Amino acid sequence: MTTKNIEARLMHILLAPQISEKATFVAEKNEQVIFHVASDATKPEVKAAVEKLFNVIVDSVQISNVKGKQKRFGRYMGSRKDWKKAYVCLAAGQEINFAASEQG
Repeated sequence: MTTKNIEARLMHILLAPQISEKATFVAEKNEQVIFHVASDATKPEVKAAVEKLFNVIVDSVQISNVKGKQKRFGRYMGSRKDWKKAYVCLAAGQEINFAASEQG
């Protein structure tokens, strides 16, 4: 892969920050940030994408596969898509401010 392809791939790895009560508790306690990532993303790709986009130093990445919920559509059962989330542990003193990153 060329450098241009790698950079384009990194831009599509992170889909959204996971904002929830549990995510805020984890962020305060463990200095981690939770992201909704592409389903084929790997730990090194997530680490590189976070470091490139937010200019922070990443210590480690844990990835969790989340099964889609079973839902009823009329009289038929279906399911939502499976997805992947990444727990990104930042180095000491590092912080991601989502409000500031949207402006710049």
